[in-house]
Amino acid sequence: MRLSARTRVAGAPVNYGIYQTATAPVGPDDLLAALADDGYTGVDSGPIGYLGTDATLPHRLERAGIALAGGWVDLRYADPAGFAEDLGSLDAALDVFTAARGDDPRFTPRPTLACPANPARMARPGLPTDPATALPDAAWPDFAARVQQAADRCRDRGLEPVFHYHLGTDVESAAEADRLLALTDLSICLDTGHLALAGGDPVAAVRRWAGRIGQVHLKDADLAAHARVRAAGGGLTDVVAAGGFCALGRGDVDLSGVLAGLDDTGYTGWLVIEQDSPANGHDLDRIRADQHANLRWLEKALR
Repeated sequence: MRLSARTRVAGAPVNYGIYQTATAPVGPDDLLAALADDGYTGVDSGPIGYLGTDATLPHRLERAGIALAGGWVDLRYADPAGFAEDLGSLDAALDVFTAARGDDPRFTPRPTLACPANPARMARPGLPTDPATALPDAAWPDFAARVQQAADRCRDRGLEPVFHYHLGTDVESAAEADRLLALTDLSICLDTGHLALAGGDPVAAVRRWAGRIGQVHLKDADLAAHARVRAAGGGLTDVVAAGGFCALGRGDVDLSGVLAGLDDTGYTGWLVIEQDSPANGHDLDRIRADQHANLRWLEKALR
């Protein structure tokens, strides 16, 4: 598969249940060492600051032999005043990303723009979607204009952003991602697991978004686990705790079809393996075993 020569593979702190710097169950040096031992060559930043600041991060990554693939930055696009306040956080993240830019433009860190949690959608993530929780039609032009403003701010720093649709946010489904793409010039972060649990088809999305995919989060999903949680009235945190995002090859996402589509459409860039784990991690030994197995699964699939 030609894709293997055009991509590098990264891990992510979220795989270890790291969503906040203050409660991380494993330190950054230990996480990077585990990734390096397994053979990963990159890492997503996780919460900005977890891996270090613009002054400390480059040295930490260099010691581990790991490059920075990008990282999540959410801004309140639906709230003009909140968005203006959040631009400072975006600038702080861009300071980190530019400090760890690297020397190959194909693999510079991707600022991963996203929406913050929408409480109503966090409580009922994915299909069936309640229309009452959707962004109103009249709000979309201004919403998209602020997304475009954030993207342009990234480009002013020499970084090419992507937008990450995500369960529990204002841009959750493939249709909502399509709408945002039509209103902006951004590329998308293809997250296979979130798309599947939102009722989308990741293989079809690769074809439809060909040329607009700037980052890939390879994630498997257990549709039955998601359905059980939804039927019991659970939210996104419960989906994660129930194993809604399982190890690669153990769920319902046609990951081989996704990789074949990325190969055919000429995708070049990072493949970030993600397997969202419960906050603070419940079983670090199992998590480490899963991340080792995830990379082995991908290596075999790319061959």
